[in-house]
Amino acid sequence: MRGMKAAALLLAGSMALAACASDESDSGSGGGSGSGGNDELMIGLAFDTGGRGDKSFNDSAYAGVEAAVEELGLSMEDNVQTLSPNDDASNRGELLTQLAEQGYDPVIAVGFNYDEIIADVSQDFPDVTFAQVDGSNADGAKGDNVTGLLFAEEQGSFLAGVAAASKTETDNIGFVGGVQSPLIEKFQAGFEAGARAVNPDITIQSQYLSPAGDFSGFGAPDRGYSVAQGFYQNGADIVFHAAGGSGEGVFQAAVEANKRAIGVDSDQWQTASPEQQAVIMTSMIKRVDNAVMESILSVANDEAEGGTDVVYDLESDGVGLSTSGGYIDDIADVVEDYRQQIVDGSITVPTTP
Repeated sequence: MRGMKAAALLLAGSMALAACASDESDSGSGGGSGSGGNDELMIGLAFDTGGRGDKSFNDSAYAGVEAAVEELGLSMEDNVQTLSPNDDASNRGELLTQLAEQGYDPVIAVGFNYDEIIADVSQDFPDVTFAQVDGSNADGAKGDNVTGLLFAEEQGSFLAGVAAASKTETDNIGFVGGVQSPLIEKFQAGFEAGARAVNPDITIQSQYLSPAGDFSGFGAPDRGYSVAQGFYQNGADIVFHAAGGSGEGVFQAAVEANKRAIGVDSDQWQTASPEQQAVIMTSMIKRVDNAVMESILSVANDEAEGGTDVVYDLESDGVGLSTSGGYIDDIADVVEDYRQQIVDGSITVPTTP
């Protein structure tokens, strides 16, 4: 369903995201059992750490479900079930199993943290269609009923670096990563490469909130605040975060320092408080909403293709920069020039710092 009109998807996704951002992130919501007498499509969504209400990654996935439900004329209450991991995220496999057992199909896992268990669950339910956001199945090892939904985060982050280097007044910027991992390193690598493409001598401060294997960094706004505060005190005037719910702390630090911040995954200006809107310069949009919506529609139209990946990049508008607030309008031509160079292959963006 990659032919859906981008403008319509953007409108649906942003409206849905704004609607859900203030909701709770509990262990389950939506309808009851998937076999509850409804013969229409039943959609199961297993969130990543933090669950619904993070105003970022999870909420964007939920917005994609809402957009698909609206497109198909279904009901969020009757046709959708959402589940969140427990505090230590040890029950991810149980979440997928529960959704599949209750008759939900498709079942969508949000985040690379499902890598270790989705193959086992998909094998137990060969007739259920699974999709994993940020989890590759290019080699089909997770099963021919699993589709990977991947993104060129490094490309969108490159443009965030271009914007930061073009707007900084101190030639000093920062990057806050939630958890040190190959995925988040793609954000860092792209951001640093984009900034140095504009100014090779720029100072870039980078730090992760938790080490590899410790996923608490995605839900620790206090740590996000402390790291960003340190960056600002050390001369940075723009900080980009790829830290999930911890980004809230980065924004608060920017407010207090009267500096700028760059959001991630969704257009975070749209769901921010007025004081945060004043400092969120742009967001590196990762169209998880579009990917989830298109995945659901492919199942509804019997077009789902498992055992492979669907990759969303700059060329397909799967990643990019938001323009809410108008803070980067004056450098639109600069950003577009670099975007085009990436699309036509003149610039190859690194995926590791």
